[in-house]
Amino acid sequence: MKNSQFEDILIYFSKSLMGKVNEEDILWDLAKNCIAKLGFVDCVVYLVDHENNLLVQKAAYGPKNPKDRKLYKPVEINIGDGITGHVAQSGLAEIIKDTSKDIRYIEDDALRLSEICVPISYEGTIYGVIDCEHPQANFFTDHHLKMLSAIASICAIKMKSVRDNLALMAEKDRLLEIKEEMLELKLKTLNSQLNPHFVFNSLNSIQYFITTEKKKLALEYLSTFSKLVRFYLNQLERDTVSLREEIEMLNAFLKLQKLRYDGSFNYGVTILEGPDKVDEATIPSLVVQTLFENVIERSMSKQQKNQLFNIDFKVLDNSVIMEVQHKSPNMDSFTENHPEHRESILQWEDQINLLNSIKNYTITYSITDASGEKGHVRNIILKLPNLI
Repeated sequence: MKNSQFEDILIYFSKSLMGKVNEEDILWDLAKNCIAKLGFVDCVVYLVDHENNLLVQKAAYGPKNPKDRKLYKPVEINIGDGITGHVAQSGLAEIIKDTSKDIRYIEDDALRLSEICVPISYEGTIYGVIDCEHPQANFFTDHHLKMLSAIASICAIKMKSVRDNLALMAEKDRLLEIKEEMLELKLKTLNSQLNPHFVFNSLNSIQYFITTEKKKLALEYLSTFSKLVRFYLNQLERDTVSLREEIEMLNAFLKLQKLRYDGSFNYGVTILEGPDKVDEATIPSLVVQTLFENVIERSMSKQQKNQLFNIDFKVLDNSVIMEVQHKSPNMDSFTENHPEHRESILQWEDQINLLNSIKNYTITYSITDASGEKGHVRNIILKLPNLI
């Protein structure tokens, strides 16, 4: 074959691949059109199955392809077995001038004396193997090898492009799904934060303060309530929150709940370590607030008085640790039998798992209980990444 004819084949093959969007079309175009133009009598194109360490016949020209895109008795070869499997393993093309003298030769549909195998590879990745045979010994030449190597390179580049596009589309779908999950989770969190029970109770408390002429408390309660509502709504559009703002809103939330529950508990919030780093620290949004909604609602559901919450923050270079000590005259175990509380805790755990999975955060928490003569103590340790 003249060089000009070979160049025409390469141009034809390159153009024909432009509209191909899947590997099956690429491989059949390679076998039925490109190889046929080279004047070969037999060709099988294998695809590497990396997961199972196999070579799988995917397309053919000649006796292995009786009609259309059908393969006659398609076979699978272990990578490393036979001449084709050896080429897939080594990544190096081979010409076998006489297969009867090569113990690696595996007969497929018929015995043929010449074989040429060329890997379909690009940037160290082997996608498949082009395997051509001929009944005449010493048929394939270095010129054939040069032609097949060029064709295999074009094929490999196109296959990489197709796989990259598929991976990109899959990643886009994954990110869209994640975005939808995060939005759904935020809406669920907002729904729990602004549930009708909480809103109506807050409004009733404001009304009560007004009717009992406690206008100062009413204004204080209304101001705190409006701050919390604005904070919650703003978090829908944000993935992070400054630690300073989170602590301020935590104080506001606890203050509001203390007024709501008529002083059934006291609380203290302290920056135990790294107070000079608070203004620069940033943490994932909604995690702390959601935790405290669960803690307060659960503890107040027992209508116990004289409860105490000591909340300490430690601001480190790469993390923010919040330690909560909850003292109560009587405390149940962390597993709450009430379905509503159990569901809210599971939702909070799902939120953490999703953030760890999507954002590669390393949010961890632990909850321990201890009992003594003076009552029960629950310790909660929440470790968040410092996202400065």
